[in-house]
Amino acid sequence: MMRPGAKQYVVARPLYSEESFTEEYQKVYRHRKTKMDLIKQYFTCDAKRAKNAALSLLPVIGWIKIYRIKEWLLSDIVSGVSTGLVAVLQGLAYCLLANLPAWYGLFSAFFPVIIYFFLGTSRHISVGPFPVLCLMIGSVVNRLVPSEEGLPALVNITAFKGLNLYEQRVLVASSVTFLAGIMQLAMGIFQVGFVVMYLSDTLVSGFTTAAAIHILVSQLKFVLGLPVRGISGPFSIIYTLEIIFNKITSTNVCDVVISLVIMVVVFIVKEINDRFKSKLPVPIPIEVIMTVIACGVSYAFDFKTKYGIDVVGHIPQGYEPPMAPDLEIFEHTIMEAFPMAIVGFAVAFSVAKVYSVKHDYTIDGNQELIAFGFSNIFGASFKSFAASTALSRSAVQESTGGKTQVAGLLSAIIVMIVTFALGFLLDPLPKSVLGAVVIVNLKGMLMQFRDIPYLWRRDTPDCVVWIVTCAASVVLGLDLGLAVGVGVELISVILRTQFPRCCVLANINGTDIYKDRKDYFDIYEPEGVKIFRIPSPIFFANIEFFRNKLVEALGFNPLRVLRKRNKALRTIRKLLKKGDLQWTSIGFLNTSFGPIKESEDESNMEDLDLVDLHSLILDFAAVSFLDISALKGLKTILKELIRVEVEVYIVACDTYVLEKLHRCCFFDDEIEPSMFFLTLHDAMLHILEKHPDGTQQVAGQDSPQGGGVGAAQGLAHQEGAREQKMTSHLE
Repeated sequence: MMRPGAKQYVVARPLYSEESFTEEYQKVYRHRKTKMDLIKQYFTCDAKRAKNAALSLLPVIGWIKIYRIKEWLLSDIVSGVSTGLVAVLQGLAYCLLANLPAWYGLFSAFFPVIIYFFLGTSRHISVGPFPVLCLMIGSVVNRLVPSEEGLPALVNITAFKGLNLYEQRVLVASSVTFLAGIMQLAMGIFQVGFVVMYLSDTLVSGFTTAAAIHILVSQLKFVLGLPVRGISGPFSIIYTLEIIFNKITSTNVCDVVISLVIMVVVFIVKEINDRFKSKLPVPIPIEVIMTVIACGVSYAFDFKTKYGIDVVGHIPQGYEPPMAPDLEIFEHTIMEAFPMAIVGFAVAFSVAKVYSVKHDYTIDGNQELIAFGFSNIFGASFKSFAASTALSRSAVQESTGGKTQVAGLLSAIIVMIVTFALGFLLDPLPKSVLGAVVIVNLKGMLMQFRDIPYLWRRDTPDCVVWIVTCAASVVLGLDLGLAVGVGVELISVILRTQFPRCCVLANINGTDIYKDRKDYFDIYEPEGVKIFRIPSPIFFANIEFFRNKLVEALGFNPLRVLRKRNKALRTIRKLLKKGDLQWTSIGFLNTSFGPIKESEDESNMEDLDLVDLHSLILDFAAVSFLDISALKGLKTILKELIRVEVEVYIVACDTYVLEKLHRCCFFDDEIEPSMFFLTLHDAMLHILEKHPDGTQQVAGQDSPQGGGVGAAQGLAHQEGAREQKMTSHLE
């Protein structure tokens, strides 16, 4: 029944197959570039392309020209100062994750920011240390340069000679950062930024949650004031917890008290910031305030001497001379550098994408790879470690009114001022304060555990990816865990495409709409016609599944029917040859005056499968590609159906898929281009015109408007016709 007030449309057009549509409407010829054409174009240079390349490689030129000094400068200054203070604190805190002296974190909050200012396309992210990357670097550092309490180094590196423990660690961190930068730069130059698309939001969520657990465990030694050597590799988190619990009786009470006070106060004020962010002009920089207070109290009461707490200690003024990376370290860290390059870029790009949508500008993934590649290469030369963006720091830069990377540049200047002139004020800062700040900032990542129930209800495969990625990253380490997560994600995608939800469609009465017949009541299925929908690409891994589902939908196996018919024909030939069977005008006549006996290898004609189907429509609307294996398998299936007298029609086939079928010599005397129709409706009307035995008039059938879909009672095969065809084969 028609919905009252519903709008209607009437389309008057002929019935179209792909061939008839092509004949009537001339297609525009488009010259498709060959691979050689693309290579020549890539290396061809002219003035316009040179200008575009310069603007692309230096995005700063594009946005600096439209910079509104009166409207944006003050906001950028406020944002830059606020972000710079947070960057100083996070640089010191996150450096502990990398198992390096704290002041090297200030280098990482300065050098990469300068390069990103010129090369980056995001105007709002704050470049610098990211806790997950710091932890991954710390794992490499621990593996190549164990602490004094650990075992001797497992590898002998020539460049370590003459260097003390911390210098060796800095060399390892800067070298692996340099290598990760080279990888990012190479991916950007070769335009392969798409690799991060393999890291889904679900996978990144599970991975960062596992990283948060690793970070939490790694900071327990500072919060508890325990000497715990760094451990890397699979099960390192378990071994670390074992050492901590064994030494728990040696906990420094002063460190615990300081940490708890810091965490409680920072947590409460951060909640206030979140709740009243619309009313506060800028978020309260509580981490900076508590750090200043902790420094003053520690200095006044001499915590280091009286209570034996571990402090940041002397921070050298200025920057150290540049240092070349070590190629020998490259050989031992290449497997860790690649996931660092991917994770660092993926996180930064995800955050940048959020802010670009919010503030209505575009970012370029490949240019971001180039920007971070150069940033890490340049920073590593000055002994900084891998840079990305911390979510909390970027939130500060954006929420305090930052409009462009001028705010980022000013934040780097604040870090530089601290490095040159104010670093000595941080000497008495307890490391437990930094550990507490790191832990309290893990709230966002740890709260991602709440995603599990949602994913389980909405998308179970995605939930499995989350859980496996998180568990593997916790137990095996972040690098192996990421590899496992990517593997599971790819497997889930393969399984979804390998086992798609095929269905049989039926006509919604009085419309040109076809839906899954299991989902609706008011449907109509013409007799002798089946409409089978394939909702995914067809390729080597799912062609057999597709065949099985088709056979299940048809209710018979065409190959089995064909074999039985061939056996029946052989039996008839033998009986005719012996004279036991004779063809007459009314059918076969048994001339032996007795039962006809069969040999063991002969089929009884009564056992012959009857096919009550005359037409099959395959809906290819969702088939985006076919590979060679699928093409061969599809051709075999179609031939089997045609040979058991089932007419096959393929509808809504993508133009490029159809072109591939022509290129691959898919068509022959049995499989013809005429079986392809423009829409499902066109094919159905063609079938009804060819088999007019239906008992129900349908929309569009024999109608002057001509565009509706008909659904008519189909044609049932007549047994006499089948016998006559069988006899014609014999003759």
